[in-house]
Amino acid sequence: MKVLNQKKLRDKFMKLGVKMIGPETIFFSKDTKIGKNVTIEPYVVIGPNVKIGDKVIIKSFSHLESCKIENYVEIGPYARIRPETILKKGSKVGNFVEIKKSTVGKKSKINHLSYVGDSDIGTSVNIGAGTITCNYDGVNKNKTKIRDNVFIGSNTSLVAPVTINKESMVGAGSVITKNVKKNSLALTRSPQLEIKNYKKKKK
Repeated sequence: MKVLNQKKLRDKFMKLGVKMIGPETIFFSKDTKIGKNVTIEPYVVIGPNVKIGDKVIIKSFSHLESCKIENYVEIGPYARIRPETILKKGSKVGNFVEIKKSTVGKKSKINHLSYVGDSDIGTSVNIGAGTITCNYDGVNKNKTKIRDNVFIGSNTSLVAPVTINKESMVGAGSVITKNVKKNSLALTRSPQLEIKNYKKKKK
């Protein structure tokens, strides 16, 4: 990206009302489209084919490319939004989250430390820290479907293809390989062992 072109793009968006904190650290593409009342924090890179709606907040050190961001969405800091991703109205993607080829439904939250790929996420879903959609089996990319009002506990692996149906919950630390029925709790966890009065072996 040429410095001169970037200055023109920054000036254009600021005239359109985009609030930039540290504009010299923010990079746009020629085809970037941005709505009203958008705030972009320092060190954000917006690649080709990105459409951003109204009242969106993009926090520092985030990278977006070939994606659609609807109104009232919050992204970052340190988020990566990869191609063919749609973030629906009111959704939130937090720090150290990567999303690829997925739709995140209205008011759904992926707040931290997660990878979501080849997924379809419904409305009002909460995805806990450390959750991974295991979408690649070494040959094919497989789909994860998470329906409305699902709660995914922290440190969960969802092994695609898999569907988590409405109003269900997945317990923290689970590896889910089978579909989860509506209004169910799914949990895969080894029993905790405790050996009393344990003494370490001496060298």
